[in-house]
Amino acid sequence: MSVAAVDHEHRVSPRELFFDLVFVFAFTQVVTLLAGDPTFAGIGHGVLVLAALWWAWVSYTSLTNTINPDDQMVGGVAQLAALIATFVAALAVPDVFDDEGALFGAAFLVVCALHIALYAFAVRGSRDQLRAVLRLAPWSLLGATLILIAGFTDGARTWLWLAALVCFYLGAALSGSTGWQLHPSHLAERYGLVLIIALGEAFISIGIGVTGTDIGLGEISAAVLGLLVATSIWLAYFNFFSIRGERILGELRGADQVAFARDVYVYAHFPMIVGIVLFAFAMKTIVAHVGEELDSPEAFALCGGCALYLLTYSVIRTRVARRLSISSGRFVAAVVLLVLVPLATAVPALAALALVTVVWLALHAYELLWWRESRAE
Repeated sequence: MSVAAVDHEHRVSPRELFFDLVFVFAFTQVVTLLAGDPTFAGIGHGVLVLAALWWAWVSYTSLTNTINPDDQMVGGVAQLAALIATFVAALAVPDVFDDEGALFGAAFLVVCALHIALYAFAVRGSRDQLRAVLRLAPWSLLGATLILIAGFTDGARTWLWLAALVCFYLGAALSGSTGWQLHPSHLAERYGLVLIIALGEAFISIGIGVTGTDIGLGEISAAVLGLLVATSIWLAYFNFFSIRGERILGELRGADQVAFARDVYVYAHFPMIVGIVLFAFAMKTIVAHVGEELDSPEAFALCGGCALYLLTYSVIRTRVARRLSISSGRFVAAVVLLVLVPLATAVPALAALALVTVVWLALHAYELLWWRESRAE
């Protein structure tokens, strides 16, 4: 059966969700990388790897937004090959900046090459879409090649990774927004689901954190507070933003619609995922050491990760309104969380988590009152 593009809105399919399972494992591997090097340099490496994995997820989400995901070639041979290559890359994540960089690079290059080849083949009947894919192809393949080369180097490895990510994300902007087609409801649903997948990592980290320890009142309290924060992160997205974002996306047309999807979903959702993964990394340490003080990197992951997540909404509001937006409750809450970073290193880990939880609960209490009319609408 040939691959075919779809010209109508469609729901997320079980095959897409099955493909996303590999990113559940990939996010867990990033947390493992962070836990193995709990320093600011380690956090930087984790963000670099997460950015590459995010590009892979975004690429295939764009593909299945355009192509029928239940097509036998997409859902069968091609998607399975991409899933296997992504899984191999994820296996190498904990040691990607040590001995497994070449393995990650080779697998990731296969992931990117498969995406470009399949996308180009699927839209071959549409001249505009094919041109759009071919404009992006050199940037994507160059970035993946740089990551592969980085696997064979030592001193320049981080710089090669940075150059690769510039190729991916700057290349997506420079290649333009004309020619692409998308289905708003499907796209918004996919991005909401991947945010839930990332939140699942917080649950996993809490569970792993208590492994091998005696579960007492402190550990239970930390787990409950961590789940409250995870719930707050979920509520901040699905209580208002997911509906409003999909509505705006559906109202736009052509290049404006594609540019909005690129800026708000491809670009702006990435720091949300980073914030969630950093929070998950912090929870893994907090639950295991509730009575000890956090080191600076872990305190930053806890408070700064939540702050980064909230600051992203101000960036999105700025993009939508075309003016600087720093007066919202979420911006204020993010600033408070950043101020808490030094304090989080001076009190027990459980107390630091409790402070973060209070900020989240206060934010939602404020929004329940302030947004009640907009929510009703």
